[in-house]
Amino acid sequence: MRSTDSPIPRIVIAGTGSGVGKTTITAGLCTAFRSLGLRVSVFKCGPDYLDPTYHFQASGVRSQTLDGWLMGREGVLSTFGNAARESDIAVIEGMMGLFDGVASTSNAGSTAEIAKWLGASVLLVVDASGMSRSVAAMAQGFASFDPELRIGGVLCNRIGGRSHLGMLVAASQAVPVLGGFPRDPDHAFPERHLGLITAHDASLPSTLFDAWGRHAAEWCDIERILQIARTAPALESPAIRVRSKPRYFCRIGMALDDAFHFYYDENLRLLEEAGAELVRFSPITASRLPDVDGLYLGGGYPESHAEALADNEGLRRDILRFCRAGKPVYAECGGLMYLCDEIRQVDGSRYPMVGWFGANAVMSSGMQALGYVEVTTRRHTILGPAGRTFRGHQFRYSTLQWKETPHAAYDVSAPPGQCRQEGYSRGCVLGSYVHAHWSSSPETADSFVEACAATRAE
Repeated sequence: MRSTDSPIPRIVIAGTGSGVGKTTITAGLCTAFRSLGLRVSVFKCGPDYLDPTYHFQASGVRSQTLDGWLMGREGVLSTFGNAARESDIAVIEGMMGLFDGVASTSNAGSTAEIAKWLGASVLLVVDASGMSRSVAAMAQGFASFDPELRIGGVLCNRIGGRSHLGMLVAASQAVPVLGGFPRDPDHAFPERHLGLITAHDASLPSTLFDAWGRHAAEWCDIERILQIARTAPALESPAIRVRSKPRYFCRIGMALDDAFHFYYDENLRLLEEAGAELVRFSPITASRLPDVDGLYLGGGYPESHAEALADNEGLRRDILRFCRAGKPVYAECGGLMYLCDEIRQVDGSRYPMVGWFGANAVMSSGMQALGYVEVTTRRHTILGPAGRTFRGHQFRYSTLQWKETPHAAYDVSAPPGQCRQEGYSRGCVLGSYVHAHWSSSPETADSFVEACAATRAE
């Protein structure tokens, strides 16, 4: 096992683009590393909420977000150092293509930026179906694009067999092919309208991960991959945020089930550091709301569980009474939809929800918003004073049809300069389609805890 004082072995699994199989290969490698008795830590570049559920099932540990735009360099290094310090190998899955990020003219917000900050070599994932010598041109093009970035090798996905893999290995000499993953439709991860389904879904058996772990062990040069990971240098120690003893204590109810499970771990950590006890409950199955001082309703798939949410009338009434009592409630995306009058499906079917916001959440077959945003609060809210800024991300298929004039609490700007009003407040309830990452503004978590603690003291 690795000494905690030595550099952390690490490798970045990046792709030539989206859909080449990064998550499958990351899950396979993590499973294979665990079978060797290695302690694995795993990370996801970018704002994704789904891939980390696959990481968890493959590695046995919670996956952490590393996002240069949301968190900044110091936040990335701090999160990585804290989560990986006792691991034998850290595996970082990239987002989109290796060089894709916030802008098309720089590495900002990209996997390449994270790899350079972490001093980690990259394994480039290529969809090699229908390809032989061209793999060399693709690998060399990526390797030469940014000379400061080291591509340690190529992993070829969807290969046709051993002979095909042999051709790919022979073709790419300058950037070595370290193995590949065969086509295996019987063990493919199923997808849904927001991408992969979550790995804790009951329809996703552990045998899928076992199969991809076997493919990694049998088709990839695991020892060489580990050697490349071990060439990573020691990292500088980021500045540590000094926290005084929490001034407040409160209990925050956190919706967590198949309908609501999109949360950044950093947000939860910051809430706990500020003095919150997080009390998990299921809006699908809980008969009553737990004894709490505030609510955090995260994103997820309320539209996929709309009938079950609607049928749980007792809990919906409890939450509505909680809102009416002036208790703080913070809701993101799916949580916002749940607080509306109803969810209207693409087929026109309707399901009643909590009814705090006078709006219907209407599902669409097409994406309605995608990308990074920066929020500036227009007035004081449960997240703090007017003028507070934090960063986040949107990824949604629904829109709100308002029956009343909404009170926008946010100015939301999106690169490269678009701006609109969003964030809906009524009483002590704040809802938004923005999935906020509070690493960019830790004091936001402090303010929410303070608001919840204030109602506890009343």
